[in-house]
Amino acid sequence: MNNTDFKLNAYRARILDNLNTVTLLFDSDLKLRFMNPAGEVLFQVSARQVIGESVESLIHCPGGLAHANLKRSLNSGRPFTEREMSLPLSEERSVTVDCTVIPLSPREGEPGLLVELQQIDRQLRISREESLLTQHEATRELVRGMAHEIKNPLGGLRGAAQLLEQELEDAALKEYTKIIIAEADRLQSLIDTMLGPNKLPRLNQVNIHILLERVRNLVTAEFGEHVKFVRDYDPSIPELLLDSDRIIQALLNIVRNAARAVRGVAGGQIQLRSRILRQFTIGHRRHRLVVQLVIEDNGEGVPKEIREKIFYPMVTASEDGMGLGLSISQALISMHGGLVECESKPGKTEFTVLLPVENPNAKKS
Repeated sequence: MNNTDFKLNAYRARILDNLNTVTLLFDSDLKLRFMNPAGEVLFQVSARQVIGESVESLIHCPGGLAHANLKRSLNSGRPFTEREMSLPLSEERSVTVDCTVIPLSPREGEPGLLVELQQIDRQLRISREESLLTQHEATRELVRGMAHEIKNPLGGLRGAAQLLEQELEDAALKEYTKIIIAEADRLQSLIDTMLGPNKLPRLNQVNIHILLERVRNLVTAEFGEHVKFVRDYDPSIPELLLDSDRIIQALLNIVRNAARAVRGVAGGQIQLRSRILRQFTIGHRRHRLVVQLVIEDNGEGVPKEIREKIFYPMVTASEDGMGLGLSISQALISMHGGLVECESKPGKTEFTVLLPVENPNAKKS
């Protein structure tokens, strides 16, 4: 090998070692021959441990699907790409990837397959967060517009009922005007609730676990022994600049929903977890430190037909609910530069509250 070839091979090795894309090379028997460092990170294994292993030992697809698809590509000589593929890595862990399979012809050396895996969980999460933030802003604008259109005639209706009440002498007829006034007040209260708080937040340095414990105690007092809590707190989380009352209200709305979901479920429980995330993006903004609060329950899950709409006002799966709790929680967390997300399936529902340690809205307050 001359000096030029040596340098070329060294450049190739450096490129492969520094790629974010997972690169795997399988031979004609679908045995692994090469894995770059990005692959070691994704599969959480050393390349030395898995070189020579079959594809099934690395990629756990049901029914031998990975082996069948790769064999088909190898035999046909045709590449293929699968977008947003769920790749199971273990019984409890899976990632979403774009997968590209490229057959290598015998003219390029030994026949085999080059497999590229581009993990896209982060891109999907950021896209979902942007959608939630846009949804929240659109909802707020819609509610503000509706409130303006409703408040004016509602005020006129209430005023007219009060004037009519003063002119009536029959006490029985006055009962009707009282009903009109009471219903007008009820609608006014509902509109105010939908609009959310209109005062500036009162920010103080707070231990988030004190607020979580306050919420847990309130829900325990309300639901009693029907709800079991499991706590997993990260003691390293620093104090946050928050409006305690608003964060308590936001968390209380979520935890109450979880309590309703597990009420009557055998072995029903709610897990409260806290973690610190580093260099984490919420929407378009990257934060040095973000606090992640997870409220997980093992109830029946959010009905599929409303999962994409649960943060809209008036959307609820509860027969006795008004559908404002989650919308309000999203608004209260958003005031602190954060976000609320939801993932749900039967037996497991997770609400994730993300709060920047350095509140980006603090100066505006």
